[in-house]
Amino acid sequence: MIAIVKSTATEDQLQHFVRWIEGRGFSTNISRGDNETIVGIIGDTTQIDPFLLESMDIIERVQRVSEPFKKANRKFHPEDTIVDCGHGVLVGGGHFQVMAGPCSVEGKNLIQIARACKASGATMLRGGAYKPRTSPYAYQGMGEHGLDLLLEASAELDMPIVTEVMDVRDVQLFVDKRIDVMQIGARNAQNFNLLKEVGKTDIPVLLKRGLAGTIDELLMAAEYIMSEGNEKVMLCERGIRTFETRTRNTFDVNAIPVLHYLTHLPVIGDPSHATGYTRYVRPIAYAATAAGADGLEIEVHNCPSEAWSDGAQALTPAQFDDAMRRIALIREAITAEVA
Repeated sequence: MIAIVKSTATEDQLQHFVRWIEGRGFSTNISRGDNETIVGIIGDTTQIDPFLLESMDIIERVQRVSEPFKKANRKFHPEDTIVDCGHGVLVGGGHFQVMAGPCSVEGKNLIQIARACKASGATMLRGGAYKPRTSPYAYQGMGEHGLDLLLEASAELDMPIVTEVMDVRDVQLFVDKRIDVMQIGARNAQNFNLLKEVGKTDIPVLLKRGLAGTIDELLMAAEYIMSEGNEKVMLCERGIRTFETRTRNTFDVNAIPVLHYLTHLPVIGDPSHATGYTRYVRPIAYAATAAGADGLEIEVHNCPSEAWSDGAQALTPAQFDDAMRRIALIREAITAEVA
Protein backbone atom coordinates (compact mmCIF):
# COMPACT_ATOMS: atom_id res chain seq x y z
CA MET A 1 0.00 0.00 0.00
CA ILE A 2 1.18 3.52 -0.73
CA ALA A 3 -0.02 6.79 0.77
CA ILE A 4 0.49 9.96 -1.27
CA VAL A 5 1.16 12.89 1.04
CA LYS A 6 -0.36 16.31 0.40
CA SER A 7 2.05 19.00 -0.76
CA THR A 8 0.97 21.15 2.18
CA ALA A 9 2.10 18.59 4.79
CA THR A 10 4.93 19.60 7.09
CA GLU A 11 7.91 17.40 7.95
CA ASP A 12 6.62 17.05 11.53
CA GLN A 13 3.24 15.84 10.26
CA LEU A 14 4.95 13.36 7.95
CA GLN A 15 7.12 11.94 10.73
CA HIS A 16 4.10 11.71 13.05
CA PHE A 17 2.24 9.73 10.38
CA VAL A 18 5.22 7.40 9.86
CA ARG A 19 5.52 6.74 13.61
CA TRP A 20 1.79 6.02 13.74
CA ILE A 21 2.06 3.45 10.94
CA GLU A 22 5.20 1.81 12.32
CA GLY A 23 3.64 1.67 15.76
CA ARG A 24 1.08 -0.72 14.29
CA GLY A 25 3.72 -3.19 13.19
CA PHE A 26 4.34 -2.04 9.61
CA SER A 27 7.56 -0.86 8.01
CA THR A 28 7.68 2.23 5.82
CA ASN A 29 9.61 3.55 2.87
CA ILE A 30 9.56 7.30 2.22
CA SER A 31 10.16 8.50 -1.34
CA ARG A 32 10.50 12.23 -1.90
CA GLY A 33 10.07 13.17 -5.55
CA ASP A 34 10.04 16.45 -7.39
CA ASN A 35 6.27 16.70 -7.29
CA GLU A 36 5.07 14.51 -4.44
CA THR A 37 6.07 12.51 -1.38
CA ILE A 38 5.02 8.86 -1.12
CA VAL A 39 4.99 6.69 1.97
CA GLY A 40 5.21 2.99 1.14
CA ILE A 41 3.59 0.81 3.78
CA ILE A 42 5.00 -2.71 3.89
CA GLY A 43 3.36 -5.63 5.66
CA ASP A 44 -0.07 -7.25 5.73
CA THR A 45 -1.89 -4.10 4.69
CA THR A 46 -5.25 -5.90 4.53
CA GLN A 47 -5.45 -4.86 8.18
CA ILE A 48 -5.37 -1.15 7.23
CA ASP A 49 -8.54 0.71 6.33
CA PRO A 50 -7.57 2.96 3.39
CA PHE A 51 -10.53 5.23 4.11
CA LEU A 52 -9.14 5.88 7.58
CA LEU A 53 -5.82 6.98 6.08
CA GLU A 54 -7.50 9.18 3.50
CA SER A 55 -9.43 10.91 6.27
CA MET A 56 -6.14 12.19 7.74
CA ASP A 57 -5.24 15.80 7.03
CA ILE A 58 -1.91 15.09 5.35
CA ILE A 59 -2.94 12.19 3.04
CA GLU A 60 -4.01 12.98 -0.52
CA ARG A 61 -4.95 9.43 -1.52
CA VAL A 62 -4.15 5.76 -0.82
CA GLN A 63 -3.43 3.03 -3.34
CA ARG A 64 -3.01 -0.70 -2.81
CA VAL A 65 -0.07 -2.38 -4.52
CA SER A 66 -0.67 -5.96 -5.60
CA GLU A 67 2.87 -6.83 -6.71
CA PRO A 68 4.90 -8.75 -4.09
CA PHE A 69 8.00 -6.60 -4.68
CA LYS A 70 7.54 -3.40 -2.72
CA LYS A 71 10.86 -1.60 -2.27
CA ALA A 72 11.81 -2.24 -5.92
CA ASN A 73 8.40 -1.10 -7.15
CA ARG A 74 8.16 2.17 -9.08
CA LYS A 75 4.82 2.84 -7.38
CA PHE A 76 6.70 3.15 -4.10
CA HIS A 77 9.48 5.23 -5.67
CA PRO A 78 8.35 7.06 -8.85
CA GLU A 79 11.69 8.80 -9.39
CA ASP A 80 14.54 6.84 -10.99
CA THR A 81 17.12 5.62 -8.51
CA ILE A 82 20.65 6.87 -9.18
CA VAL A 83 23.36 4.55 -7.87
CA ASP A 84 26.70 6.06 -6.89
CA CYS A 85 29.38 3.52 -7.82
CA GLY A 86 32.29 5.59 -6.57
CA HIS A 87 34.96 7.62 -8.39
CA GLY A 88 32.23 10.07 -9.44
CA VAL A 89 30.40 7.46 -11.55
CA LEU A 90 26.60 7.52 -11.32
CA VAL A 91 24.21 5.01 -12.91
CA GLY A 92 20.52 5.61 -13.62
CA GLY A 93 18.34 8.69 -13.93
CA GLY A 94 19.91 9.64 -17.26
CA HIS A 95 23.45 8.65 -16.27
CA PHE A 96 24.65 6.01 -18.78
CA GLN A 97 27.81 4.00 -18.05
CA VAL A 98 29.73 1.20 -19.74
CA MET A 99 31.44 -1.52 -17.70
CA ALA A 100 34.18 -3.21 -19.70
CA GLY A 101 37.07 -5.59 -19.21
CA PRO A 102 38.02 -9.26 -19.37
CA CYS A 103 35.80 -12.11 -18.27
CA SER A 104 38.54 -13.32 -15.92
CA VAL A 105 41.40 -11.51 -14.26
CA GLU A 106 44.48 -13.23 -15.68
CA GLY A 107 47.42 -11.16 -14.50
CA LYS A 108 49.51 -8.33 -15.92
CA ASN A 109 47.39 -7.96 -19.07
CA LEU A 110 44.53 -6.60 -16.93
CA ILE A 111 45.98 -3.10 -16.75
CA GLN A 112 46.62 -3.06 -20.51
CA ILE A 113 43.00 -4.02 -21.20
CA ALA A 114 41.74 -1.53 -18.62
CA ARG A 115 43.72 1.33 -20.15
CA ALA A 116 42.34 0.53 -23.60
CA CYS A 117 38.76 0.33 -22.28
CA LYS A 118 39.03 3.69 -20.52
CA ALA A 119 40.61 5.31 -23.58
CA SER A 120 37.55 4.24 -25.58
CA GLY A 121 35.13 5.70 -23.07
CA ALA A 122 34.39 2.92 -20.59
CA THR A 123 33.76 4.33 -17.12
CA MET A 124 33.86 1.13 -15.05
CA LEU A 125 36.22 -1.87 -15.07
CA ARG A 126 34.73 -5.35 -14.94
CA GLY A 127 36.67 -8.55 -14.33
CA GLY A 128 36.13 -11.83 -12.56
CA ALA A 129 38.38 -12.84 -9.65
CA TYR A 130 36.00 -15.64 -8.67
CA LYS A 131 34.48 -17.55 -11.58
CA PRO A 132 31.43 -19.85 -11.48
CA ARG A 133 32.04 -22.53 -14.08
CA THR A 134 29.88 -25.43 -15.22
CA SER A 135 32.85 -27.80 -15.10
CA PRO A 136 34.79 -28.21 -11.84
CA TYR A 137 37.93 -28.61 -13.97
CA ALA A 138 37.59 -25.24 -15.70
CA TYR A 139 39.48 -22.14 -14.57
CA GLN A 140 37.92 -20.86 -11.35
CA GLY A 141 39.64 -17.47 -11.09
CA MET A 142 42.56 -16.00 -9.17
CA GLY A 143 40.56 -15.34 -6.02
CA GLU A 144 41.80 -12.69 -3.59
CA HIS A 145 44.89 -11.97 -5.70
CA GLY A 146 42.57 -11.17 -8.61
CA LEU A 147 40.74 -8.65 -6.43
CA ASP A 148 44.07 -7.00 -5.59
CA LEU A 149 44.93 -6.68 -9.29
CA LEU A 150 41.55 -5.09 -9.96
CA LEU A 151 42.11 -2.63 -7.12
CA GLU A 152 45.54 -1.71 -8.49
CA ALA A 153 44.02 -0.99 -11.91
CA SER A 154 41.21 0.99 -10.27
CA ALA A 155 43.70 3.14 -8.36
CA GLU A 156 45.77 3.91 -11.46
CA LEU A 157 42.83 4.71 -13.73
CA ASP A 158 40.39 6.16 -11.18
CA MET A 159 37.66 3.72 -12.28
CA PRO A 160 35.21 1.80 -10.11
CA ILE A 161 35.44 -1.98 -10.43
CA VAL A 162 32.66 -4.52 -10.86
CA THR A 163 33.43 -8.08 -9.83
CA GLU A 164 31.41 -11.12 -8.84
CA VAL A 165 30.96 -12.42 -5.31
CA MET A 166 29.91 -16.06 -5.19
CA ASP A 167 29.94 -17.07 -1.55
CA VAL A 168 28.38 -15.66 1.61
CA ARG A 169 31.75 -16.24 3.30
CA ASP A 170 33.47 -13.86 0.86
CA VAL A 171 31.15 -10.87 1.29
CA GLN A 172 33.14 -9.46 4.21
CA LEU A 173 36.35 -9.73 2.17
CA PHE A 174 34.75 -7.60 -0.56
CA VAL A 175 33.67 -5.08 2.08
CA ASP A 176 37.11 -4.97 3.69
CA LYS A 177 38.82 -4.43 0.33
CA ARG A 178 36.33 -1.70 -0.57
CA ILE A 179 35.18 -3.28 -3.82
CA ASP A 180 33.06 -0.67 -5.62
CA VAL A 181 30.32 -2.90 -7.05
CA MET A 182 29.53 -6.51 -6.12
CA GLN A 183 28.07 -8.53 -8.97
CA ILE A 184 25.62 -11.35 -8.33
CA GLY A 185 25.85 -13.72 -11.29
CA ALA A 186 23.04 -15.55 -13.04
CA ARG A 187 23.74 -18.80 -11.20
CA ASN A 188 23.33 -17.05 -7.85
CA ALA A 189 20.31 -14.96 -8.78
CA GLN A 190 18.19 -16.99 -6.35
CA ASN A 191 20.87 -17.76 -3.78
CA PHE A 192 18.76 -16.09 -1.13
CA ASN A 193 21.34 -16.31 1.65
CA LEU A 194 23.87 -14.51 -0.56
CA LEU A 195 21.30 -11.91 -1.60
CA LYS A 196 20.49 -11.17 2.04
CA GLU A 197 24.16 -10.98 2.98
CA VAL A 198 25.03 -8.39 0.32
CA GLY A 199 21.85 -6.59 1.37
CA LYS A 200 23.42 -6.00 4.78
CA THR A 201 26.23 -3.98 3.18
CA ASP A 202 26.13 -0.51 1.65
CA ILE A 203 28.07 -1.56 -1.47
CA PRO A 204 26.26 -1.19 -4.82
CA VAL A 205 25.09 -4.50 -6.30
CA LEU A 206 24.81 -5.50 -9.96
CA LEU A 207 22.17 -8.24 -9.94
CA LYS A 208 21.99 -10.44 -13.02
CA ARG A 209 18.87 -12.19 -14.21
CA GLY A 210 18.85 -15.96 -13.66
CA LEU A 211 19.42 -18.42 -16.48
CA ALA A 212 15.69 -19.03 -16.80
CA GLY A 213 14.43 -16.34 -14.46
CA THR A 214 11.30 -14.35 -15.12
CA ILE A 215 11.21 -10.58 -14.75
CA ASP A 216 9.21 -10.93 -11.53
CA GLU A 217 11.78 -13.37 -10.13
CA LEU A 218 14.54 -10.86 -10.90
CA LEU A 219 12.60 -8.15 -9.08
CA MET A 220 11.97 -10.42 -6.10
CA ALA A 221 15.71 -11.17 -5.96
CA ALA A 222 16.30 -7.41 -5.82
CA GLU A 223 13.70 -7.24 -3.07
CA TYR A 224 15.73 -9.70 -0.99
CA ILE A 225 18.72 -7.33 -1.18
CA MET A 226 16.70 -4.19 -0.55
CA SER A 227 14.73 -5.69 2.34
CA GLU A 228 18.00 -5.96 4.27
CA GLY A 229 18.67 -2.23 3.85
CA ASN A 230 20.83 -1.97 0.72
CA GLU A 231 18.90 -0.05 -1.93
CA LYS A 232 21.89 0.46 -4.25
CA VAL A 233 20.78 -2.23 -6.71
CA MET A 234 21.25 -2.32 -10.48
CA LEU A 235 19.46 -4.97 -12.53
CA CYS A 236 21.17 -6.73 -15.43
CA GLU A 237 19.50 -8.38 -18.41
CA ARG A 238 22.06 -10.94 -19.63
CA GLY A 239 19.91 -13.26 -21.70
CA ILE A 240 17.83 -16.24 -20.67
CA ARG A 241 17.91 -19.90 -21.66
CA THR A 242 15.36 -20.77 -24.35
CA PHE A 243 14.96 -23.46 -26.99
CA GLU A 244 17.15 -21.48 -29.40
CA THR A 245 20.66 -22.92 -29.81
CA ARG A 246 22.26 -20.50 -32.27
CA THR A 247 23.32 -18.17 -29.47
CA ARG A 248 24.49 -18.87 -25.94
CA ASN A 249 21.33 -17.32 -24.51
CA THR A 250 18.42 -15.27 -25.83
CA PHE A 251 18.72 -11.57 -25.05
CA ASP A 252 15.35 -10.30 -23.85
CA VAL A 253 15.35 -6.73 -25.12
CA ASN A 254 11.69 -6.52 -24.01
CA ALA A 255 12.89 -6.74 -20.42
CA ILE A 256 14.54 -3.31 -20.53
CA PRO A 257 11.40 -1.17 -21.06
CA VAL A 258 9.32 -3.59 -18.96
CA LEU A 259 11.71 -3.22 -16.03
CA HIS A 260 11.77 0.56 -16.42
CA TYR A 261 7.97 0.52 -16.17
CA LEU A 262 7.88 -1.73 -13.11
CA THR A 263 10.88 -0.51 -11.12
CA HIS A 264 12.89 2.60 -10.34
CA LEU A 265 16.18 0.65 -10.32
CA PRO A 266 18.75 1.13 -13.12
CA VAL A 267 18.81 -1.53 -15.86
CA ILE A 268 22.05 -2.73 -17.44
CA GLY A 269 22.39 -4.80 -20.63
CA ASP A 270 25.01 -7.55 -20.98
CA PRO A 271 25.33 -8.44 -24.68
CA SER A 272 28.43 -10.61 -24.12
CA HIS A 273 26.83 -13.34 -22.00
CA ALA A 274 23.57 -12.98 -23.88
CA THR A 275 25.02 -13.97 -27.24
CA GLY A 276 28.22 -15.88 -26.52
CA TYR A 277 29.78 -14.86 -29.84
CA THR A 278 31.86 -11.79 -30.63
CA ARG A 279 30.07 -11.20 -33.93
CA TYR A 280 26.74 -10.65 -32.17
CA VAL A 281 27.89 -8.57 -29.20
CA ARG A 282 27.93 -5.17 -30.88
CA PRO A 283 24.46 -5.38 -32.53
CA ILE A 284 22.89 -6.46 -29.24
CA ALA A 285 24.75 -3.69 -27.39
CA TYR A 286 23.21 -1.20 -29.83
CA ALA A 287 19.74 -2.72 -29.36
CA ALA A 288 20.01 -2.53 -25.56
CA THR A 289 21.14 1.09 -25.78
CA ALA A 290 18.27 2.01 -28.10
CA ALA A 291 15.80 0.23 -25.78
CA GLY A 292 16.79 2.59 -22.96
CA ALA A 293 19.34 0.65 -20.91
CA ASP A 294 21.12 2.71 -18.24
CA GLY A 295 24.41 1.04 -19.09
CA LEU A 296 26.17 -1.92 -20.65
CA GLU A 297 28.56 -4.61 -19.45
CA ILE A 298 30.88 -5.76 -22.24
CA GLU A 299 33.76 -8.20 -22.22
CA VAL A 300 37.01 -6.97 -23.77
CA HIS A 301 40.30 -8.86 -24.14
CA ASN A 302 43.53 -7.90 -25.86
CA CYS A 303 43.88 -11.41 -27.32
CA PRO A 304 40.54 -13.27 -27.14
CA SER A 305 41.97 -16.48 -28.62
CA GLU A 306 44.20 -16.79 -25.56
CA ALA A 307 41.66 -15.74 -22.93
CA TRP A 308 41.38 -18.08 -19.98
CA SER A 309 37.58 -17.98 -20.14
CA ASP A 310 34.88 -16.85 -22.59
CA GLY A 311 37.25 -15.63 -25.29
CA ALA A 312 34.64 -16.47 -27.92
CA GLN A 313 32.46 -13.55 -26.81
CA ALA A 314 35.13 -10.93 -26.06
CA LEU A 315 35.68 -7.86 -28.20
CA THR A 316 39.18 -6.74 -29.05
CA PRO A 317 40.09 -3.18 -27.94
CA ALA A 318 39.69 -2.00 -31.56
CA GLN A 319 36.23 -3.58 -31.83
CA PHE A 320 35.24 -2.07 -28.49
CA ASP A 321 36.43 1.37 -29.57
CA ASP A 322 34.27 1.15 -32.70
CA ALA A 323 31.30 -0.02 -30.61
CA MET A 324 31.67 2.86 -28.16
CA ARG A 325 31.57 5.45 -30.93
CA ARG A 326 28.37 3.94 -32.31
CA ILE A 327 26.81 3.62 -28.85
CA ALA A 328 27.46 7.33 -28.32
CA LEU A 329 25.60 8.11 -31.55
CA ILE A 330 22.64 5.97 -30.52
CA ARG A 331 22.55 7.63 -27.10
CA GLU A 332 22.57 11.02 -28.78
CA ALA A 333 19.68 10.01 -31.01
CA ILE A 334 17.42 8.58 -28.31
CA THR A 335 18.02 11.40 -25.81
CA ALA A 336 17.67 14.28 -28.28
CA GLU A 337 14.61 16.48 -28.08
CA VAL A 338 12.45 16.20 -31.18
CA ALA A 339 10.99 19.49 -32.38
